[in-house]
Order: sequence, then C-alpha cells, then structure tokens
Amino acid sequence: MFIFAIVVLVKLVNIQFVEGDAYRKKAQERVFKTFDIPANRGNLYDSKGNLLATSVPKYDIRFDVLTVTDKDFRVHIKPLCESLSKEFGKPVSYYNKLIRTARANKNRYLLIRRNLGYSQYMRVKQFPLFALGANRGGLIVEQRTVREHPIGKIAERTVGYERRDENGYYTRVGLEGAYGPFLRGKEGKRKKQKIAKNQWKPIGDANEVEPQDGYDVVSTIDVNIQDISHHALLAQLDKYDAEHGTVVVMETKTGEIKAISNLGRTNSGKYYEKLNYAVGEAHEPGSTFKLMTIVAALEDKVIDSSYVIDTGNGRVKFYDRVVKDSKWGGYGKISAAKAFELSSNTAFAKMIDENYKGNPRKFVDRLINMGLGETLGLSIKGEGKPKIPYPGDDDWYGTTLPWMAHGYGVAITPLQTLAFYNAIANDGEMVKPRFIKEVKTWDKVREKFDKEVLNPTICSKQTARVAKEMMKNVVKKGTATNIQTDNFDIAGKTGTCWGNYGRDKEREYISSFAGYFPADKPIYSCIVVIHRPNKEKGYYGSEVAAPVFKTIATKIYNDIPVIDEVSYAAVESTPVVESYDKYYHNVQKYKTIMPNVTGMPAMDVISLLENMGLKVEIKGSGRVKKQSIEPGVKVKNNQTIRLELS
Repeated sequence: MFIFAIVVLVKLVNIQFVEGDAYRKKAQERVFKTFDIPANRGNLYDSKGNLLATSVPKYDIRFDVLTVTDKDFRVHIKPLCESLSKEFGKPVSYYNKLIRTARANKNRYLLIRRNLGYSQYMRVKQFPLFALGANRGGLIVEQRTVREHPIGKIAERTVGYERRDENGYYTRVGLEGAYGPFLRGKEGKRKKQKIAKNQWKPIGDANEVEPQDGYDVVSTIDVNIQDISHHALLAQLDKYDAEHGTVVVMETKTGEIKAISNLGRTNSGKYYEKLNYAVGEAHEPGSTFKLMTIVAALEDKVIDSSYVIDTGNGRVKFYDRVVKDSKWGGYGKISAAKAFELSSNTAFAKMIDENYKGNPRKFVDRLINMGLGETLGLSIKGEGKPKIPYPGDDDWYGTTLPWMAHGYGVAITPLQTLAFYNAIANDGEMVKPRFIKEVKTWDKVREKFDKEVLNPTICSKQTARVAKEMMKNVVKKGTATNIQTDNFDIAGKTGTCWGNYGRDKEREYISSFAGYFPADKPIYSCIVVIHRPNKEKGYYGSEVAAPVFKTIATKIYNDIPVIDEVSYAAVESTPVVESYDKYYHNVQKYKTIMPNVTGMPAMDVISLLENMGLKVEIKGSGRVKKQSIEPGVKVKNNQTIRLELS
C-alpha cells in the first residue's frame, strides 16, 4: 500500500507540474475554441462598374434563454414575442411557447431565425431583451457571407466560383477562381464556448480578430454585350435544338473579352451555363481552320491569291480516303481566293498536298510558328490544349496533311481560334485574350492589367491584308452572303465539320463562324460555335452559326450607342441605363454609387443594396418599378432607399 501510494503521488506531481500545461490546454480546447470567420469577398465588376458578383452578409439569430435573469425574462418576454411576431409574421403565442419551452429545457442555443439581411438584423438586435446584449439579453448572432450574382445566370460560368473543402483544398472556376487571392480577403477569428448538445456559443459580441474584406476586381466583361450574346446564342440553340454552344466577343486592339457565353442543354431541354466550352473544349474546327491554312501558304509564298486549283467533280481521293465538297459536281478550276470564299475542301486539300507533300514539316512548322501549337496561357483555369499533328508522330498518316488543310485531324478551342482571327484583324499582331482590367480597393488601384502581345507578327502585313480581303468576300459573295448588313461590313469564315465519324445516318455536326467587324476598321472580333444542331433543321455554319454573329454585330454596332440593356431573367431583356458615362466616372471615385436597379427582382435588389450599407424599404412585390435614389448618385452608409415594386 505504501508503494502504491508513492506511485500515485509521483503520478499526481507529474500531471500537475510536468504534463499539466498540456492537459490544461486540452481541457481548454474542449470547452473553448477559436473559429475562423470568412472575410467578405471583394466585388467583381464588369468594365463599366456594374456588379457581376458581390458578397452579401447573412445573419442567424439564436437565443441563450438561460443567461437571462428571471426578472428580465418576466419584464421583456411579452414585448419580445410581440416584436418577433410583427417582424416574422407568426403568432405571438408561437414565440411565447417556443421560448418558454426552451427555458424549461435549458436550451442555450435556440434558433430564432436564419438568413436575415443586414437591415432586418439591425431591427432584431433592438428588440426588447435582445437589446440588452449577449451577456444579459442572451442574443447570439452568427454572421456568414453569401455570394450573389445580380445579373443572374448570364455569364455564370465565366464569373465562376471558388470553394474550399474541409481539407483546405480549393476548387477554382472562372474569374472568381482565377482571382481568388485578390477577392477572398483575410479571415477573422472568434472564440466560442462549448455548451450542451455539442453546440458552440460565441463568447461576447466582439471578434478576437476582425476579418479583412477582399479587393474588388474589375473585369473586361460588358454586361450589355454579354446580354446580347447570351440571348442571341440561346435563341439559336433553341431554334436548332442543339446540344451546346459558345460565343466570345473580344475587343480587337486590346484583347479584352467583352462577352463569353457557354450554354448547354439539360435533360429537360432547357439551356444553362454548364461548362466553359470556349476556354476548355478543343475540337476539330473544320473550315474555320482554312484561314490558318491559307495564311501559312501565303506566308511561305507557295501560292498567291490567284493560284489555280482544279476541284474536278468535287471529289478527290488520297490513298483510301476521299475529300468531298458540299457542292455536288465541284467548282471546276478556281483560284485560291475563290476556294476560300466558297470553302472548297477539295481545293484546299489539293493546294496543300501539291505544295507541301515533299516537306510536310514546313507547313506544320509554319502553323506552330504562328502560335497554333500552344495554349494562350489564360488566367482562367482549364484551357484546352491544341493539337497540331507533326510528321513522325504515331498518328501521322499519308492523309494527315490534306485533311489538316481543311480543318480535320487538328484540335483547337474556340478562344484559340478567335485569337488567330483577331490577329489577322490586327494586321498580324496576336494579343492575349484578357478578362481583367484592374484590382482595386475603394478608389485605389492595387494592380492594373494591360494589353499583352503574344506574337507581334504571326505573318506579314501583306499576307494579313490579302487574308482580310478574302474574309470580307466570304460575306459579300461567298458562303456567308446571308449575313450582309447595310450599315457596315463583316469579315469572317464559315465552318461546318463532323462532330463524330459514324455513318451518315448517325452523323453529327459542329457549325461555326469566326470573324470581326466592321471589316474596314475592326473594333470587335467574335466566334460562334454550335454543337450538334438538329440535322433536319439545318447544320451548315452559314445557316446555324453565322446568323448569331450577325445579330450580335448588328446590335453592338447599332443599339449600344443609343440604349444599354441588360437582362436579369433567362428569356427577357429589361432596360437598365441610358448612359454609363456619368456612372462609370463616379464609380471610379467612390465606393458606394447608386446603381440602376429598375427591372431587377426584389430579392436580388435587397441583397445588393444592403451590401452597400443602405436601408431598404419596399412597397409591393415582384420587380423594381421605381427607386427613390437616382442612378449615379453617391450614397451614404445607413441611408434609406424606397423601392416601388410591380
């Protein structure tokens, strides 16, 4: 017994003085724990200051009914229940029973309401009993942030998201993912105490470390051009019952992406932004690749625009495979320029085979030197890798060269194709497609993103001029005469290629059109790609993809200088602002400039304005019909705005 007592004594001394700190720390961690508080992500804007994504604070209200004294409980319980009833619409008796039952059951974490907005939270905080604070009144407030997209589903995949799992790993999509380090800010810290039922209650009202908001990111997207592109693509996909499609509009000189829409069909037949096809989907381009082919041949000086090719009867055999023209009987003897206008497969296959079959490396090297073998190095994750076969590769055959000539056996993404077309519009200068203009906080610019040149001369200016004239003639007298306009000229190239290699009955197609406008002084370049349209309704690039290009080009050229529109629903457009100039000027100077919210759904507006620190009063239901503060006006924190809904 004496020895046993000595052992116990030694163990007690060891626990108290040697291992005591570790045990006390463990005990402390079981009772108290520091939790991370996510910071408000910075806002994501379009190029004119319109919100694409914003963080909205949401509040959960809970009640520690045991921390309230009997005297305070008797005095305040009735007015508290009356205030809750008036705010949330349930009977006074409901809240009276809920709170008294919780007090009887010694519930220290009673849920009162979830997902309150800022203005509603501030009202609840002043209710009887709650106004006494956390220690005396039992009020428990848990704040979190929710990411809102004021323009709804439009450009959803481009806007993207950034998510972190329980192991700390991030999933990054679109602009939110690419610029997460700027947007996400720094997390705060808040200590909580463990209470009954394995629940954690905040200690006090203040945080140990306040979270720091993220920086704001200004993108190159223009919501008006985005709206036009989205609905033009949506209408055509629906008309031709297509599987999916994409549209990209880029500013020619700078490479700024003004719109990028990616729509895929669901099982129910509706369309939404499933994947970023423009950035990630590399596929055989078909006839839009003929621009790359003819530029390579012109630059190598193996042909000129008057080079004559005999298309015969529209069928040319290479080994055991046959190249066919869409026109039965062929085009006879035509020039290289005419072959481009008419998109003759046989002419391009013969032209490249005749001039490069002795040295196919020369042709492929030219393509690679023009930047077609590498990715563009985009900031957005998931860029598809282009494929340019090379002589000596396992997949190089005797038919590879003539098939490459008209866009088969190669793979390239829509955005990579557009970058090449844009380079021709720039007389040979290839600029990097760009999604971001600047990163800022309040009115201070933290980082600016300028034009980036990938290749100053993919070809000579003379070659570019010849290619531009050919593309102009495609619309004037070639395969795309159906998209001519009266006010300005369009230059581009149609594309129709197989989507699979099955039998004719099971054959599927990819329809495309790439080009720029106005043809003489290019401002915007654009590509439209539509996958697997219903063959019975049409599948040629000229009839499926080119009209989308025309709609976008016409509206951008004619409509935007007169009236700006943006849609907040998937199938309708709502007039939003008549002029962005004043608003854009102000938004560069101030953080809180009143946007035009006319036509927006009430729930979106409330979240948006509360995030700006405004108090919102609404009348009616539905969409905003009238706002008390005019667009473009600088607003103050806690200023009240009244919205009339209809």
